[in-house]
Amino acid sequence: MIRTASLASILALLPAAATAQETSNAPMAAKSAEAERAAMAEEMRVGPVVGQPAPAVSVTGPEGEVRFTDLAGEKGTVVAFFRSADWCPYCKKQLIDLKEAAAPLADDGWTLIGVSYDPPETLADFKAAKDLPYGLYSDVGSAAIDAFDLRNPDVPAGSRYDGIPHPAIIFIAADGTVKAVMREEGYKDRPAVDAIMELAAVL
Repeated sequence: MIRTASLASILALLPAAATAQETSNAPMAAKSAEAERAAMAEEMRVGPVVGQPAPAVSVTGPEGEVRFTDLAGEKGTVVAFFRSADWCPYCKKQLIDLKEAAAPLADDGWTLIGVSYDPPETLADFKAAKDLPYGLYSDVGSAAIDAFDLRNPDVPAGSRYDGIPHPAIIFIAADGTVKAVMREEGYKDRPAVDAIMELAAVL
């Protein structure tokens, strides 16, 4: 199931504070319950907060270092954070599947790009080999991945996989605001192309 890492949306799904409290204790109990829900939601959140400015970070492409807003269409940029175009078969499939989304998203005012910790050369080779109609951008060192709160903390430091993100689709408006975050529970599953385009159409 696709989930959005929006603090507000997670809070809306959590149970309301219990109402069977003494009247005199109700305000304090409500505040305590609200704080607990907020803490739980923040712990569950992966990725940037919807409605907040996206981190002003740069990634590297054929044109050099760019920010996501530099690449934006009329509505903004759709950024697919993925683990690797080198060794991750699920990422490779996703990148190929996203070929279908590039033109419809562009028609709707969105620029589609992919971002991983792969070196620029690896991404350029994959893009050429698979004839991808959208850009792939390198985040060597994972500065953007960290800024977007997507780094997978379960990977051992110094390993080949250190710095990979939790896969996510981030919608960033032309003004730099995070409009939506799409993720799946497991790294083997990715948001369906149709779902991405449907969400883009309503943002």
